[in-house]
Amino acid sequence: MKKIDLRSDTVSWPTPQMREAMATAEVGDDVYGDDPTVNKLQALAAEMTGKEAGLFVTSGTQGNQVALAAHCGRGEEAIVGFDSHIFNYEAGGAGVMSSITMLPLQTDSIGRLDPDQIKKFIRPDDPHRPVSRLICAENSSGGNYGAALPIDYFVELRKIADDNGLSVHLDGARVFNATTALGIDIKEIAQYVDSISICLSKGLCAPAGSVVVGSKEIIYKANRARKMLGGGMRQAGILAAAGILSLTDMTQRLDVDQKNAKRLAEGLAQLPYIDIDPEKCYTNMVFFGLTEDAPLNETEITHRLKNEFDILMGGTYGAGFRAVTHYWIDEEKVDRTLSALKTILN
Repeated sequence: MKKIDLRSDTVSWPTPQMREAMATAEVGDDVYGDDPTVNKLQALAAEMTGKEAGLFVTSGTQGNQVALAAHCGRGEEAIVGFDSHIFNYEAGGAGVMSSITMLPLQTDSIGRLDPDQIKKFIRPDDPHRPVSRLICAENSSGGNYGAALPIDYFVELRKIADDNGLSVHLDGARVFNATTALGIDIKEIAQYVDSISICLSKGLCAPAGSVVVGSKEIIYKANRARKMLGGGMRQAGILAAAGILSLTDMTQRLDVDQKNAKRLAEGLAQLPYIDIDPEKCYTNMVFFGLTEDAPLNETEITHRLKNEFDILMGGTYGAGFRAVTHYWIDEEKVDRTLSALKTILN
């Protein structure tokens, strides 16, 4: 397509291979547990992460929410990053739907909670206070330049959780982007967490859906929560067929997206009026701003990109721009974007 859409990797559409797989998918009724393609996807996700079971859900938000409900009872508490997706971008779902209390803590420049702060804020056994039950992490960290959190952080989280009777949930919406950047297998991180929600419809190109993995007990509880939230999708194998290709094929090529993101970041650094640190391009996200003497503001540039060059780019709520590379953004589209911005800024 002529249009260049850099607003997010959520805008990526299915590959031709996915469309063929969807058209020919064998289906059943997933609520009864007899959709063979859904079952295959769930088993594949569990095997890839070294977990006992998996659950296909409608979205990343639903994946996080059913996992939270599986880990925490009403009035119990989850410790989260103040800039995390779970805390900021899921419409307060944990409190509304599961009566879970959120305790947001400061994170560092790449999205890590301070282990000493976690230990400090774990609640004592006191009837006046909520029960600390869960620690949440996010990898890659979308609120922190898409940074990839390293293994040693998860080792620390696991020890804190074990020492205090807590569990660990990973919002792994883009976990394969993180493991690609780190050069590791997902099992190396998965071994330190109790559950992971993995998005299939971002850089992995499926049209919809996420998969949650964990122990059989956690997935059993998550399945009950999924049903309560309206996530029983019946003949969902049509969607799961694309998700299988997300895991088998698309996870193997994310390095291309990340090279294109770096190409974009380095090109932006050469343009006038652009404020960017290319070293903070960790995965497939590029964040940048404007210098104070820029001739146009963020809104004007975004409008001109769209109207004159058919390029869509997202802003960060008045704090600059975010561009996200994915399967449908190649080197030529990166260079066209840089050329368009150069024209606008000059």
